[in-house]
Amino acid sequence: MWNDYYQLGEACRAAEQRFGLRRTAPRDRTAARRPTRAESEKARRHGFQEAPRVALRRAVSTAAAGAASEQEFFARLDRAGVLVRKRFSTRNPGEVTGYAVALTGDTAREGGPVWFGGGKLAADLTLPKLRCRWDPARTRATEEFTAVERNAIWEHAARTADVAARNIRSTGPDDPAAADAAWAATDTLHAAAAALGSRVLRQAADSFDRAARAPYGRVPPVVAPDGIGLRRSARLLSLAASAGDETVRAQMRLVLQLSRLARAVAELREAQRHAAQAAAARQAAEELRAAWRASTSWSAEELASTPTVAEAGQHGVSVPAGHGPARNRGETRRAQVRATSLIPAASTLAARSGPIAVLADKRDSTAGRTTEFPQRQPPA
Repeated sequence: MWNDYYQLGEACRAAEQRFGLRRTAPRDRTAARRPTRAESEKARRHGFQEAPRVALRRAVSTAAAGAASEQEFFARLDRAGVLVRKRFSTRNPGEVTGYAVALTGDTAREGGPVWFGGGKLAADLTLPKLRCRWDPARTRATEEFTAVERNAIWEHAARTADVAARNIRSTGPDDPAAADAAWAATDTLHAAAAALGSRVLRQAADSFDRAARAPYGRVPPVVAPDGIGLRRSARLLSLAASAGDETVRAQMRLVLQLSRLARAVAELREAQRHAAQAAAARQAAEELRAAWRASTSWSAEELASTPTVAEAGQHGVSVPAGHGPARNRGETRRAQVRATSLIPAASTLAARSGPIAVLADKRDSTAGRTTEFPQRQPPA
């Protein structure tokens, strides 16, 4: 019988409703494909920390979050050490219709690499759906970020997450803009986890992945300003991934706002009656909150009341200690003006061009350096 598992699930939910039993989540195909038993046992035999399918899914998600185009996506995978095999059209030679990825140390019985197509990793990692995230019209920049600019990028990402969380809560469960913001939030999470190199944040990003996906592999029909802002913040974070003492408070502010964003997505999924996605978002929110508590001694009120670098520059307030390594007041002021000119207000994020678009496309030769893959353990 075609789709018998899904039909059986519908019959089970009908029985749950009829007899007042605990309702289970429907099969909406939002869960990522789990490693098979053979993959898990092979990973254990070879001393891998996790199954290659899991590591590749995280690597592809991180590369997609930091890329602005298809070419940059494949370049990031290559720099991260992932093997890539493109699939070309049989009708139009030269047209790329798909891709597959593999790890160098994961080989089949005949000695070749074990390939995983994007759709075999997750429903939203196929090439056509990844293309929906990217804007091909971009302007390139080659300048380097200063410490104050990196701090302003983290603060900008925190403000963007805060605005998105508020808008998700203020809209109805059927608003396509909220669905697009939830889908884009996973990019920001993966980019922040890769930039900080945090295992806890990587776990939170993995947990949130299911909450971000629309049921049955659909793509949100509307590209909303909040989604655009979150994706651009992800690209900025992947480019300014250098983490230092001067950005600690801004980083913790972002982690806190991401936990609130995950909580807003959980409320959205609950209103939509998507139990499995709501549970995934709640788990991610708890993991982010735990990471924030473990990494900072500041309260949420203290973080919210502390002026950011951009706000300090706008109001003529000196930068608090720890917000930048500027050597004198003149250098601090110049860095503030330059940083605020690069980060626009949240109301302008819907624009397709401008300073934020230029900044989001700056290339960094160190992109992807924090991505972790299964490594062979040394023999005892």
